[in-house]
Amino acid sequence: TADDKLLTVLPFSFDYGFSQLSTAFYVGAQVVLFDYLLPRDVIRAVQKNRITGLACVPPVWNQLASLSWPESVSTHLRFITNSGGSLPVTTLYALQKKLPQTRIYLMYGLTEAFRSTYLDPEELKRRPDSIGKAIPDATIQVLRADGSPCAANENGELVHSGPLVAQGYWQDAERTAQRFRMLPDGDGDRPAVWSGDTVFHDEEGFYYFVGRRDGMIKTMGYRVSPSEIEEAVFDSGLVSDAVAIGVPHPDSGQAIIVVASPASAESDKDSLALFCRQALANYMVPAHIEWREQLPRTPNDKIDRNRLSEEFSAFFSGSG
Repeated sequence: TADDKLLTVLPFSFDYGFSQLSTAFYVGAQVVLFDYLLPRDVIRAVQKNRITGLACVPPVWNQLASLSWPESVSTHLRFITNSGGSLPVTTLYALQKKLPQTRIYLMYGLTEAFRSTYLDPEELKRRPDSIGKAIPDATIQVLRADGSPCAANENGELVHSGPLVAQGYWQDAERTAQRFRMLPDGDGDRPAVWSGDTVFHDEEGFYYFVGRRDGMIKTMGYRVSPSEIEEAVFDSGLVSDAVAIGVPHPDSGQAIIVVASPASAESDKDSLALFCRQALANYMVPAHIEWREQLPRTPNDKIDRNRLSEEFSAFFSGSG
């Protein structure tokens, strides 16, 4: 509303960040531009400027959830939003505890269509791992490889159609033809975008993110979603940040490596490895855990998976 004051910590080159500015322009709200160095600086800025809305990506929320928040912040911070990746349930619960009066919106979107779904804050307690339902004017479907609709709880590809879908990729007709296509049932007068993301919906129509189709780890004959491993790693309480990647392995096709930042000086890799063995199926247990004080980031403040995958690409080259 016009009474809101947004703190912009995301770059305007990121559509999620730019939307903070454009939304404020649309409703006449205030925007506080902020370039921070440390996560604690964000909390101080929220308190000092009496911010009512804050948008961040999961790596930033993971850091903010581990810090102390003044009790007074929740009285004026009306809402916070997450997009750009799944928010670990442990992080969500920590934010709910520290910001009891703040409404939390979990969202899912594509660069090619901006925003696809959101979870009503009233549903957080019932389904904290859901990405919600379609936003107004968007049509979301879960389709099989042959274009037929998936049944409830069946994994498929998320397909988004509606007025927010882009026209294609600039001067890239081949890639545009691959991702932007008419729906198989002929519905709609313009192409939909095939997300490349694996999701499913439950009997009530709520969607759940499984993983990127091109980001799935293929190990020992299984297809594993990195987010499932990362969720377990965060559940351990031993890390403040983490990412799971698949790297070449001569025996298993790919092996799982977890790169994480310890939550405290008492955190140790052996304890994390033990927790993973107890919480995950054997084929999902990381073959190696790497401690890093900080994980590399993209300009959008997401963890740079590609950089880490390249760094560890030859890690098991001598195995066999």
